[in-house]
Amino acid sequence: MSSNSFGTLFKLNTFGESHGKAIGGSIEGCPAGLKIDLDFIQSELDRRKPGQSKLSTTRKESDKVQLLSGVFNGKSTGYPIGFILLNEDQRSNDYTSLKDLYRPSHADYSTEKKFGNRDYRGGGRSSARETACRVVAGAIAKLLLKEYKIEVHAFVKQVGTITLKKNYEALNLTHTELNAVRCPDKTTAAKMIKAIEAARKQGDSLGGCIQCVAENVPAGLGEPVFDKLHAVLAHAMLSINAVKGFEIGSGFDTTSKKGSEMNDEFLPSTSKHLKTKTNHSGGIQGGISNGMPIWFNVGFKPVSSISKPQKTVSKAGRAVAIEIAGRHDPCVLPRAVPIVESMAALVLADFLLLARSNKL
Repeated sequence: MSSNSFGTLFKLNTFGESHGKAIGGSIEGCPAGLKIDLDFIQSELDRRKPGQSKLSTTRKESDKVQLLSGVFNGKSTGYPIGFILLNEDQRSNDYTSLKDLYRPSHADYSTEKKFGNRDYRGGGRSSARETACRVVAGAIAKLLLKEYKIEVHAFVKQVGTITLKKNYEALNLTHTELNAVRCPDKTTAAKMIKAIEAARKQGDSLGGCIQCVAENVPAGLGEPVFDKLHAVLAHAMLSINAVKGFEIGSGFDTTSKKGSEMNDEFLPSTSKHLKTKTNHSGGIQGGISNGMPIWFNVGFKPVSSISKPQKTVSKAGRAVAIEIAGRHDPCVLPRAVPIVESMAALVLADFLLLARSNKL
């Protein structure tokens, strides 16, 4: 068996392969009566789709979503929302030479060992093409969060060795979409773009970091002990292709500090919700949201599909040289921004619904 679903109450199920006829899924648990803005869903998919800029793969997919069920007169019915996206620009012949080879750092070998076979066309089910389904569901989750005035924004914080030093509070996150790399700081974005273009010319790739911020999240979301809010966020982010790291709040920076330096300081407040002067904890304490902005970092490795010659092995165990053909991103970070937002939105929507059962 394999896991193709995510969530408890607000639940996404997905299907399809990179070079199959289509990808798609169903969303269970969406409350009835939610206004489904198809234009918004499509705009989110457009942020993720391939071929959108010179920094991404040249594969051309319109990613026009078709809603098959669960929506009537523009609103959710309470039944599963089914959807599909047709694959339009497959070039499966690009992968014929890989039939008997294992690409370095890909899921080729491990998938074959698990199932006894694999779809070598673009990675099949392990391809990042699958994440388009997450964006559809994430967009609907965002529409639900909007009812609670919760907003989720992600941006590229690092590409290779180039890092945006400013704190998210010092940034205008509405500027994220003003450049192809999706970094809200114009000067840093220009450096990142230059680095990605250089890597592409060299037949190489770059990794980096995306920071995500969720604002207006109410206090009290989280299901201790094993389903702590940050634990499920980590699960969500680490399920994204090429993600190798997750840290909540100040993360690993806290390991070299003293408690007096890193404890969040409560401020007096006339409201029923406590406020803090600092937010090292990332808006989550004891696995439960505390009402402060939730912020975390997601680390992406450089994509493994590069055109430089590499060493690998064949199914027969022979050492061989390989040059990977096909169309690939020199850096996945810009297109991964809406994916990170979508997975965060799915987690928060799920916990919002779960919170209704926490107390009378």
